[in-house]
Amino acid sequence: MPMAALRFYPFLPTQNPTTKTHSLTKSNPFQSTNSPNHQSSSFNEAPPRFHHHHLSLRPSAMATAASDGGFDRAAAVKQFDESRSGVKGLVDAGINEIPPMFRHNPDPLPPAPTGSVSVPTIDLSLPRGVVVDLIRAASHEWGFFQVINHGIPVSVIDGTLSAIRSFNELPPSDRSPYYSRSFTGGVSYSSNVDLYRSSAASWRDTIQVMMGPARPDPERIPPVCRQEILSWDENVSQVGRSLLELMSEGLGVDPHLLKELTVGDGKVMVCHYYPPCPEPEATMGVVTHTDPGALTVLVQDDTGGLQVKHVGENGNCYWVDVEPVPGALVINVGDLLQIISNDEYKSVEHRALVRSRDKSRVSIAVFFNPAKRGDTDFYGPLPQLISDGKPAHYRNFTMSEFMGTFFSKQLSSKALVDHFKL
Repeated sequence: MPMAALRFYPFLPTQNPTTKTHSLTKSNPFQSTNSPNHQSSSFNEAPPRFHHHHLSLRPSAMATAASDGGFDRAAAVKQFDESRSGVKGLVDAGINEIPPMFRHNPDPLPPAPTGSVSVPTIDLSLPRGVVVDLIRAASHEWGFFQVINHGIPVSVIDGTLSAIRSFNELPPSDRSPYYSRSFTGGVSYSSNVDLYRSSAASWRDTIQVMMGPARPDPERIPPVCRQEILSWDENVSQVGRSLLELMSEGLGVDPHLLKELTVGDGKVMVCHYYPPCPEPEATMGVVTHTDPGALTVLVQDDTGGLQVKHVGENGNCYWVDVEPVPGALVINVGDLLQIISNDEYKSVEHRALVRSRDKSRVSIAVFFNPAKRGDTDFYGPLPQLISDGKPAHYRNFTMSEFMGTFFSKQLSSKALVDHFKL
């Protein structure tokens, strides 16, 4: 297939279409299973009525004795998921230490020396040529940057973050009817989308909404944050389209090229809530990963915790804090855009720490993905970026192959881009 036939289609970066769904059952909460297959309620119907089930939240109750006397993670995961109350449910129950299934091994990579380096912040009100140059440099050297003067009022940002926090801080009996691992209807609320595949769970709960190419029925979105989520999609979509034009110019191609490839039309909104944690140093909010899509636009509250892996001028690799800037949006390059740009832009590993014992954190990411599909449609580096002096770094492939490769990995896997290298 010639390179001119590049086509794309949308996918949910954090949803495995083959994953079974789960629901609250009256079976033994300590029963171990590696392949749970219980059907969950979805947003196709009104939230079900049921008696709220409180999980036994002492750490010992989250671990059962396996046949060898060790920790039975499968049973603990199943019990946690079937509580339908998420990580916030653990906090609501007053735990004073985290359950074993949430414990992560320490990361040996050090933080950057204080004040030595920071992720670029770009003022979008500067002359266009200056902005293009700054975005190109940040996308190549960092894979991350923040933008200010992007057109979204601070009041809208604060209101949206507040609405997501309000939903997650509803009583467990009000949240639980929405809890589901099914993405039927384009909306889901659950804890840890990779809960059954990861080696350790992360300290977060998440609302996901598929926003493009078509929106879901608004009635599927919890009322307490419905209007704010829909409004946020409108605002961020405008910013995303503008950024894709600026980034196209930075590659030296037509400003509308990425738009013509529908790179910004497949959208997924992921609203993360990180509850207070009794042992923040022992767990993670989001493990080290790269985003598989094209572009991510994220807003975070003032708590902080987002970190980017960066190689300094001395050749040493550090974790660099993405310090919250009032009113700013955080932008990062995804794996697809790194491939499309033939490595001109870099998709960089990042993570989210859990920072507070007494304060929650909220962040909202919108993943911009391609919206066209087809088994005979291939993609790879843009033809305009390939020359005798700079050959293609990646082979062409279908999006179904790309998705299959992504879904076969844990979130923390770094092998997605490398899988397609020539």
